[in-house]
This record gives sequence, structure tokens and C-alpha cells, in this order.
Amino acid sequence: MIKRLLVLDGVMAVAKFRDDGEFVEGYGMMPDEELHRLAHFALDYKRMVQGNADQLAMFGQINGWTPPGGWIVRGPAMSVCSVSNLVAVVNNGEGSLTEVMRELKEVASY
Repeated sequence: MIKRLLVLDGVMAVAKFRDDGEFVEGYGMMPDEELHRLAHFALDYKRMVQGNADQLAMFGQINGWTPPGGWIVRGPAMSVCSVSNLVAVVNNGEGSLTEVMRELKEVASY
């Protein structure tokens, strides 16, 4: 199912992981070992984003911070996007992060 994300412009790799950090599956232009590391990074980052969102909700007294809908780390050439337990690596010059996030959200709902 997550393979369909590879047809999006700019998507170089995708991976799925469980809440306990276990790698489920991954595809794209990365060796398996790097896909595993990508999934572990995504889980760790997801936990940090959740913690930050919880703090914003608690100290900011503004609703709508939790649960976070996903996250993006943007570099000069590539970005990493994640929704739920899915993560994708995107070439910035070739893809739309908005489209990737929308598709990640849809695929994560299955």
C-alpha cells in the first residue's frame, strides 16, 4: 500500500514503522539499512513533536495543538515528511510537500 507514494513527484523513499519502533516495510532509492534508520529517526522525531505539542497545549492554553497531524524537516535539497507511522524522503526540487503530506495522511488512514 505505501508503495503508491513512490509515484508522487520527488518521493525518493518511504517507510512504515510500528509504535514500538519496529520497522514494518520500506521502498525506494535507499538501501534497506538506511530505510530502517529512517524509520527509527521518524519514530524518535514523532515522539519529540508530540512532546512539544503537549507543552504548547498545556502552557499556551490554546486548543488544537494535539495531536499533531505530522511533521516536516526541510533541508536545502531534501525533506523528510511524516504522518502517523509513515515517513517519506522528498527531493525539494521535484515534489510538492503539501501533496506528499496529503497522500501520507490518506495512506496512514488505511
